[in-house]
Amino acid sequence: MPKSKYKFDPERLSYEVIVLTPGQKIVKFLKQLAAISIIAAIFLLALSIFFDTPGELQQKRENKQLRSQYELLNKKLQRMELTMDQIKERDDHIYRLIFGAEPIPESYREAGFGGVNRYKELEGFDESQLVIETSKKIDMLLKQLDVQWKSYEEVVALAEEKEVFWASIPAISPLADKDLTRFASGYGYRIHPIYRTKKMHTGIDLTAPTGTEVYATGNGEVAVAGYTPGGYGKRIIVDHGFGFKTVYAHLNSILVKEGQKIKRGELIGTVGSTGRSTAPHLHYEVRKNNQTENPVNYYSNDLTPEQYEEVLSVSSRMNMSFD
Repeated sequence: MPKSKYKFDPERLSYEVIVLTPGQKIVKFLKQLAAISIIAAIFLLALSIFFDTPGELQQKRENKQLRSQYELLNKKLQRMELTMDQIKERDDHIYRLIFGAEPIPESYREAGFGGVNRYKELEGFDESQLVIETSKKIDMLLKQLDVQWKSYEEVVALAEEKEVFWASIPAISPLADKDLTRFASGYGYRIHPIYRTKKMHTGIDLTAPTGTEVYATGNGEVAVAGYTPGGYGKRIIVDHGFGFKTVYAHLNSILVKEGQKIKRGELIGTVGSTGRSTAPHLHYEVRKNNQTENPVNYYSNDLTPEQYEEVLSVSSRMNMSFD
């Protein structure tokens, strides 16, 4: 390629070498440089459109791996949600039902998160929707776990209270001897032994020799222990809590003091015939919320089903009470 350029001179009819000034040379150089730059830019743009750079390739690989990990995480979250549903079902319809608690409202368990957009910082990316949905599932599970934890704390407290309850309510016979021939008079209207008139008998009479041991029928605290003017003579009243009290009357001796904590089956006194009584026996009452109830309904821990049926039969007979 020729290094010089020529121009035709019509007057001389010959070609002459074109000599550029320094300024023209600079302008020419700049034009060439600009053209090369434009061509290079177009080439690089085409490369960037149709081909990935090493950095972009690495980023795409990482994004693909992250998406796979998020998809695996979502599958695990689905299994966790299924497990949580099973836990909620047992909690509402087994555990809480057993202890008399209302099921937790589904609206409270499934409540979302109000207020500002908690996931705004996750928007604007290629996989924003996937990341946001995963974050929502995690947050919801965390909230449900918190609700479930509080529910189990309540169930545990109810269980502990029930344990105290079942240990406290009257549930055995106050006399160790379960011989049903000694069941003298039941609960209800009976003939009074002194006045010979029909009168409400607020407990049961259990005949036994003087000095026969009398036991507390449930855990509690001794509220009254001493001689009471009137019909009961020497008596003990045990406050079991939960609205329950038991009365042990006509005692020969009292072996506990007021304010003393006692356990079910603990010896508290002996059978006698003090007060308005016609023979040695124990008058035993169960009171719930200051209303007397039939004590035989609270023998559940002490008799076989057959014995319990016999007690019900004997206690229902219209006979004369001992007090």
